[in-house]
Amino acid sequence: MQRFTCTVCISPLFFENSRCLACGTQLGFHRGERSITALDDDGRYVDRAGQSLVRCVNLTLSGCTWLVREEGDECFSCTLTRTRPDDHDTTGLAQFLDAERSKRHLIYELDTLGLPIEDRIRNPERGLAFDLLSSVEEKVVIGHQNGLITIDLAETVDSHREKMRAKLDEPYRTMLGHFRHETGHYVEGTLVFSDPEMTERARAIFGDDRDSYQDALKRHYDQGPPEGWEKNHISQYATMHPYEDFAETFAHYLHICDTVDTALQYGLAGGPGPATTADFGEVVRETWIPLSVALNQVNRSMGANDLYPFVLPPAVIAKLEFVHRLRAGTARAQSRTSTTGPSAAG
Repeated sequence: MQRFTCTVCISPLFFENSRCLACGTQLGFHRGERSITALDDDGRYVDRAGQSLVRCVNLTLSGCTWLVREEGDECFSCTLTRTRPDDHDTTGLAQFLDAERSKRHLIYELDTLGLPIEDRIRNPERGLAFDLLSSVEEKVVIGHQNGLITIDLAETVDSHREKMRAKLDEPYRTMLGHFRHETGHYVEGTLVFSDPEMTERARAIFGDDRDSYQDALKRHYDQGPPEGWEKNHISQYATMHPYEDFAETFAHYLHICDTVDTALQYGLAGGPGPATTADFGEVVRETWIPLSVALNQVNRSMGANDLYPFVLPPAVIAKLEFVHRLRAGTARAQSRTSTTGPSAAG
């Protein structure tokens, strides 16, 4: 996450700020300019292209500050949400606000990495969309199918999430982590399986995705991970099936990229970042491992769990490298076809 400052008083800002806490200026996030901008007294911002923009209609509902062209419009991030809790579900709506905050962070990061996002308007069958569902009155299963990601909003509640983390023997579980993992399935479908050569490379690294998922699911929960899984996988869940191995690897790639970039922005780390080298192993060895060790020690000093309780063996670093090169290939393709950033509206 980049450092933001108020253009009026130069005070530090955070990604979700709707108002500068120092000078009171109203703020909006401009996706195309990748900046938090000051709004005028009428709540408008005129961007570099001369467009007059206002904040998303969901400012009150979900805290969204992203800018749009017309009053009452939803921003790009909000339009990706296909289903939300009913208005009478006050518990679900409170959880929805927290989930949308994580989703905006995800969209911002995908933009930063240059990973393309197609919505259901451009691609009705496989475009990215989210069902953010309340489990107050019904059971919700987190998952992905053909670009549609389902999230249980109860995962925003610390006590529920900790209970599930302990039950499933997971060292790490967050709402943002869920979004990153499930989006990994979407990215594999759009960037890997759309290219036969890339598909074969992925199968050589992660395994054959054509193996029965249901059989793998049953085996995983009946027998657990195979002995010695730590040498080749980032987590126990990644051992279940090649689909999950890719999604877990993709999520960790985003974990590392976002944390490293943030640490570099704030002067908390030295060494190469994800955007400065083609060798992701270099980022892991020279920047991420020293940083994560230090952050784990800081957490221990506060009596908290390790921030990053994972080990990155060579086989996992090779998988992260695959994702990194996938991103780099996308960036090169985009540079050949366009010199503009994401749409300003949203």
